[in-house]
Amino acid sequence: MDITKLGERISVSPQISPADVAELAAQGFRSIVCNRPDGEEQGQPAAAVIAAEAARLGLEFAHVPARSGAVTDENAADMRKALLALPAPVLAYCRSGARSAKLYEMTQTKDEAASEHHTHDVVIVGGGSAGIATAASLLKRNRKLDIAIIEPSEAHYYQPGWTMVGAGVFDQDFTRRSEASVMPDKVTWIRASASGFAPDENKVILCDGGEVHYRVLVACPGIKLDWEAIPGLPETLGKNGVTSNYRFDLAPYTNRLVKEFKGGRALFTQPPMPIKCAGAPQKAMYLSCYRWEKAGVLKDIDVQFHNSGAVLFGVAAYVPALMEYVERYGAQLNFESKLVAIDGPNKTATFEQKRGDVVQRIEEKFDMIHVVPPQVAPDFVRSSPLAAASGFIEVDEATLRHPRFANVFALGDACSASNAKTAAAARKQAPVVAVNVLAALEGKEPVADYDGYGSCPLTVEAGKIVLAEFGYGGKLLPSFPNWLIDGTRPSRLSWLLKDTILPPVYWHGMLKGREWMVKPHMIGA
Repeated sequence: MDITKLGERISVSPQISPADVAELAAQGFRSIVCNRPDGEEQGQPAAAVIAAEAARLGLEFAHVPARSGAVTDENAADMRKALLALPAPVLAYCRSGARSAKLYEMTQTKDEAASEHHTHDVVIVGGGSAGIATAASLLKRNRKLDIAIIEPSEAHYYQPGWTMVGAGVFDQDFTRRSEASVMPDKVTWIRASASGFAPDENKVILCDGGEVHYRVLVACPGIKLDWEAIPGLPETLGKNGVTSNYRFDLAPYTNRLVKEFKGGRALFTQPPMPIKCAGAPQKAMYLSCYRWEKAGVLKDIDVQFHNSGAVLFGVAAYVPALMEYVERYGAQLNFESKLVAIDGPNKTATFEQKRGDVVQRIEEKFDMIHVVPPQVAPDFVRSSPLAAASGFIEVDEATLRHPRFANVFALGDACSASNAKTAAAARKQAPVVAVNVLAALEGKEPVADYDGYGSCPLTVEAGKIVLAEFGYGGKLLPSFPNWLIDGTRPSRLSWLLKDTILPPVYWHGMLKGREWMVKPHMIGA
């Protein structure tokens, strides 16, 4: 193939055949654009044929036909739209390659929206729950905003549902939708990864060297699950009885292990804070124990919970109810016990345990182990000018604005605020950030504040939940009156909330800018 590279993101070539697609995939191309109308000449492969082969090999495809010698501004606009939507690098082709090159040139000169010199009103780094919710809340208030979201993933996940997948309550696919289906219509989706921030120049650097400029930045790239930090863990995940509900592909393995487990030793681990959803490690234990209890095999299972921290749960009001279930299930609690290595084939886990001033290493045999990995800020965040000493994006805890860059906000798992890192926190943060971003666009100070609200529905058995809701400093922040739901006690109504109500609230409320029960609190109100 005669391929001409026009930039880091795009190359062009003459007509390709279906057989060429595999070679393009091997060369690292992620997308193909056909710029020829079908039937332009005899023997020309139809665009649909190339598209089918691209789909089979995992490449994206777009058909942007333009007539030879009569390329229009409308063609260039369609080409620009395709290039913004497709993951790079892209191979565009026509009969000779010249038409594709012309179209790309026109996208660079006819519309600065495809150029690195264009400045968006708002750039959001991260298309997870926090990013999509913030964009939706912004557009709810001003549909004319020019918003770009930088997000490389093709899939969007309802991560709070993975605990339920591991428990056999939810189907795996119930928690996944395409990223395109949740992306707001008025948003420019830049399908690329961010690699750095240059806040002095108001720009985000992309992994391919591109730049995206902004008037206001909203950073919510999530948290890094550091599986590699535990020697032996990456290569044994999903086999040898080693699982984790913290990954979409592994939660069904948790379900299978628990279902088939009849006796032996089951270990559950929790790494040092901060982690996303601090209750999830013990939720996996409770739901597993409940199933074993129902199956009549719990008496034959040695259940151990190894927690790197010194307490079962960080907010004391919820501990008594949790301890009742620890005792009911006969689970052994091991505090200040951190998983530091794992040998899957030999079914051995190594822990560092602190006993007074002494730290010792112990080995524990297991038949199954549910591992929660250490979690840190993404690498490009930790090395950026936006990072706090913790590595996370520094923010004022109330306004979620960066203390040194007045046009930068952060929320979700990547920000340095001391709240619990949960989807419920992001749901409460998004409207606060939205109204403060609008104020920043007008040169004003923040107008709303966040109280640290987070929620952790602690699934202590199938059908009952201890609904932990709290804010900064562990202050209890219940959403419902005590006579309806006492969050410090297990409740069937809380289970209904988790099982039936919250998933549609997520997909059809939070991600659509519907701020049910999370209207932003205005400063001074």
